[in-house]
Amino acid sequence: MADRTSSSAYWAANVRVILISLVIWFFCSFGLGIILRPALSGIMVGGADLGFWFAQNGSIYVFLVLIFAYAWRMNKLDKEFGVEE
Repeated sequence: MADRTSSSAYWAANVRVILISLVIWFFCSFGLGIILRPALSGIMVGGADLGFWFAQNGSIYVFLVLIFAYAWRMNKLDKEFGVEE
């Protein structure tokens, strides 16, 4: 990865993956758990309304899925740009 354009492309792809992950996490934790909570109050999940569920449990599950998705995507990007371990 000695080429400057290749390095720039790699970091641009890395930042794009991070930003997409942050947007998904923000929407699920803040959007569904706080802002849209009143709209989700009629949908029940496990004895609690969906907004409360996202605030307490859902955002954690989404965060865990995002961790594995990020690792998978970064491994794929590393192989694509030739910087895998």
